[in-house]
Amino acid sequence: MRRFYHSELEAFRSNLVLMGEKAIEQVRFSMRALIEQQPEFATRVLELDDEVDALEKEIDNEGIRYISLRSPVASDLRLITTGMKAGHDLERVGDEASTIAKRTLRILNTAPHPSLNRLPELGELAVEMLRDSIDCFLNEDAERAVQIPPRDGQADAIHREIYKAYGELMAEHADQVQVYLDLVFVAKSLERIADHATNLAEEVVYMYRAQDLRHNDDMKRVKRAQRKEAEFGA
Repeated sequence: MRRFYHSELEAFRSNLVLMGEKAIEQVRFSMRALIEQQPEFATRVLELDDEVDALEKEIDNEGIRYISLRSPVASDLRLITTGMKAGHDLERVGDEASTIAKRTLRILNTAPHPSLNRLPELGELAVEMLRDSIDCFLNEDAERAVQIPPRDGQADAIHREIYKAYGELMAEHADQVQVYLDLVFVAKSLERIADHATNLAEEVVYMYRAQDLRHNDDMKRVKRAQRKEAEFGA
């Protein structure tokens, strides 16, 4: 009977990994659409969003069913509860990627060669954080997961620099305000994706160490130091 319970947990875990892979694919396609000016990539992002939404529903249903029927304790309960939270974060990643795709389609219709500033760099960082968080979940690597949240400060610093740069461009080029505004929202979506990657990493630490990093004073100090270092480097 225990073997049956284990197979259920493995199916739950596999769906989370699959959802993570699709969310990463969405972010990558959304940035390729913008950088390579290929609208078909943006269309693919929107198609994948339905698949990610369906997986979130399945994960939630599986989690609720397992809790109701199996009354899990300790590590199994942490896997289910944090896994459901992780599914929500991944669904939000998909939503942000869809936002980037929609903004990109509008940008390509009005300004085929916009100034991207540091958007590609921010996109690459967000994808790396997301990939690392999912790898840590897959490999049960809480030690490496602890190192991911401080990188969020770097993403925040790049986002602020992009916001400032586009604000200046809007003031100089009134006829391109909508394009630069769309790019500002793209940057914000990427910054939020980095936030969700941070949440995932914190959930991995809780899952495998039973340690809650949220609102942790030491972690806040590390993030502030990381943010200052990123700003100084910029």
